[in-house]
Amino acid sequence: MKAQLPDIGKVSSEIFDQIILPQLGRKRSQILVGPQHGVDVGVVDLGNNQVMVTTTDPIFVVPPYGWERSGWFAIHILASDAVTSGLTPSYITMDLNLPLSITREEFEQLWKVMHRECDKIGMAIISGHTGRYEGCEYPMIGGATVICIGPKDRYITPNMAQAGDEIIITKGAAIEAAGLFAVTFPQQVAERYGAATAKEAQEIFWQMSVVEDALTAVETGVREEGVTAMHDATECGIWGGLVEIAEASKVGMSIDKEKIIVQENVRKVCELFQIDPYSSISEGTLILTVKSHKTSEILDRLKDKGIPASVVGEALEYKQGLTIFENGKTSPLVHPRVDPFWAAFGKAAAGGK
Repeated sequence: MKAQLPDIGKVSSEIFDQIILPQLGRKRSQILVGPQHGVDVGVVDLGNNQVMVTTTDPIFVVPPYGWERSGWFAIHILASDAVTSGLTPSYITMDLNLPLSITREEFEQLWKVMHRECDKIGMAIISGHTGRYEGCEYPMIGGATVICIGPKDRYITPNMAQAGDEIIITKGAAIEAAGLFAVTFPQQVAERYGAATAKEAQEIFWQMSVVEDALTAVETGVREEGVTAMHDATECGIWGGLVEIAEASKVGMSIDKEKIIVQENVRKVCELFQIDPYSSISEGTLILTVKSHKTSEILDRLKDKGIPASVVGEALEYKQGLTIFENGKTSPLVHPRVDPFWAAFGKAAAGGK
């Protein structure tokens, strides 16, 4: 049976397998990691023990957030996928297809922030395209590719987790969902919880990056010496991210739901907009599988940077499957498929209708 395209959001693994995967252009022996469902990076062997890691995503800009927030978020979304390779981003190429409504002053503000964040992360902008076009509208105004260069024995991907690894999650569930709702609908949050909580909730926005999380964790080492796999919990949140690592690595997992952090203001926002935090989009939440002898060191390094994190479970043999433990009972861990954020956000934008 032919799979159908989703109404909204990323294509399913079936669409990927049926249409994309069989048709990938020229085959080249230097490709160490090609397109895979749940794996956000590609890896090419450059020779001399060096590899190039790339990842591509939309340039996502939302003017109502303000140009400071918009520029920061656009760059950190792009860099967050790249750092899950364990390597530091070095270069970025950007295609900006700007809407006709943007002014010179607005573009200048946006670009200034994007340049600043690229510089902070260490990315040089090496090529691109910029123009204004009919039919191009926010929030997706182009695309970009982030490039990392590093030693062949230092990169990791989500298909490198192994049975016996411990699973760490940083910051907790629904960071992006709560952050976006809080800055887009502050009045609704204030009406339910008060102005002080609404203001605090807007600060969640600045947690929507895993750049510092990932680069801090791999300071302990990678593969047998530390972190074996990393994945940022974007669409379908923590549940989606865990399943994607498990499927990519062919491992089972046992997850203790009660050990997953849900920040108080995240919980409040999710309750207000009636979304499940564990299956909601969560850029800023990093899922790591790590060797148990390095778990404490990784947690200590994250704590030193002010990044909350917890051990939530263990990777198992593939035949043991995926399970969630909660209130003394176990249930299967399955991919949510559809992220509840999009429908809830659309409903809120339409005035709750």
